[in-house]
Amino acid sequence: MKSYIVAAVFPAILVLAASLLFADDAQKTVTGAHLEKATFAGGCFWCMEHPFDELEGVVSVTSGYTGGQKKNPTYEEVSSGTTGHAESVQIVYDPAKISYSKLLDVFWHNIDPTVKDQQFCDSGHQYRSAIFYHSEEQKRLAEESKTALEKSGRFKGPIYTEIVPASDFYPAEEYHQHYYKKNPIRYKFYRYNCGRDERLQELWGSQ
Repeated sequence: MKSYIVAAVFPAILVLAASLLFADDAQKTVTGAHLEKATFAGGCFWCMEHPFDELEGVVSVTSGYTGGQKKNPTYEEVSSGTTGHAESVQIVYDPAKISYSKLLDVFWHNIDPTVKDQQFCDSGHQYRSAIFYHSEEQKRLAEESKTALEKSGRFKGPIYTEIVPASDFYPAEEYHQHYYKKNPIRYKFYRYNCGRDERLQELWGSQ
């Protein structure tokens, strides 16, 4: 029985390991395409996967933890707010098909940048909004987009979204990956109770 289980599970482990290695290296190629990484934090990572998942040019979206001190943190540790990490998503994309500026635009329209250490019903530094840049070009574009938003007059108060260098990214446990697909009813229930869509409508309107 054990040998049967190992035979069934081992291929899946190999696929998962390969996908993690791939997502961790923005310089790798798929069908000859040069790929890059983008990393964003916008509160619950379940809710940040979906907006990017179906964009043309996005190869993968992984929920995880970044911006903290502890290596290989667990969900329980990050949720406690003691590791310094933020729930985040790491996106592997083809810049020939989608620009980093477009990803930034999608990011802004799916967060509330007017609150500090909170996103919707989730409070704590682990739920901060942040842009983790992987290059000086990403840093420049992120800062320009934030400045443009500040000057737009859309928000009365300050914008609290951090723009900081990318650091080690740790993929979250498998049950968190693409939660909105695996558990659509629970996902929608959480999102509704959290008031996320209602607040996004207030902030951004039909955009």
